[in-house]
Amino acid sequence: MKIKNIPPIPAVLLAITSVQGGAAIAKGMFPLLGATATVTLRIGLSAIILLLAYRPNFKKITATQWKLVSLYGISLGSMNLTFYLSLSRIPLGLAVTLEFIGPLILAIAASKKATDLIWAVMAAAGIALIAPWSGESNVDMIGALLSLVAGGFWALYIIMGGKVSKAMDSGAAVSVGMLIASCVVLPFAFADGHLFDVTPKLLAMGLAIALLSSAIPFTLEMNALKHIPAKTFSILMSLEPAAAAICGLFFLHEYLSFNEWAAIALVVGASTGSTLTKAKQPTSH
Repeated sequence: MKIKNIPPIPAVLLAITSVQGGAAIAKGMFPLLGATATVTLRIGLSAIILLLAYRPNFKKITATQWKLVSLYGISLGSMNLTFYLSLSRIPLGLAVTLEFIGPLILAIAASKKATDLIWAVMAAAGIALIAPWSGESNVDMIGALLSLVAGGFWALYIIMGGKVSKAMDSGAAVSVGMLIASCVVLPFAFADGHLFDVTPKLLAMGLAIALLSSAIPFTLEMNALKHIPAKTFSILMSLEPAAAAICGLFFLHEYLSFNEWAAIALVVGASTGSTLTKAKQPTSH
């Protein structure tokens, strides 16, 4: 079956699974390459794929567009770098859950409805459940903080993505943004030294990660958005933390505690509730 023939809701669920499956494969490469070299391989190959697919005309990009797409690319590269560094310290499900707080706070902050305080409290409760309050906690403090920083960059990425999409063609924006993101992470990979350890097998795995984490889900999501409302898409995307935890369990054998599963449920619930609340608000064009 061709990607474009997949029904919209299964397409979004497949996109979510593809992204988290790619993250699981990436984490499996950490013992061989480390987090920085792995994320550089993923972003670099994604950039090559997107540049070949969209072939942006660099000469036609204006100074204003360069400014916007540069900020977009910097946020994209920083988000991925900090996320992969957090992933090297904490389970996939927890990393995605904490990272998800960034866009969730952005969505709640953009709303003026008092009921959104409920979703903020739910999200805060989720963080509280997995925060390493004591020395007995098995959650790495640095890993948790890196995930939250990644969430902050994710929120910035959403803001800049909205601005750059209005200023230039989406294909050109994504491909050029990914190229800039590569420039952001490359120095860290060179400093780490593991980038020189890449073998043909690891390169092939990096290509698989690039396809699973970028090319395939991007195509699935774009096709799905043509057939379903944005609110339905957002509700489905709220399942990301749960999907990450399940992928971590099956592919990486990362077993979470009751509190950690409860935290994921709270964040997913907060994200879904926030989306439903915004869905009831009148939209403006």
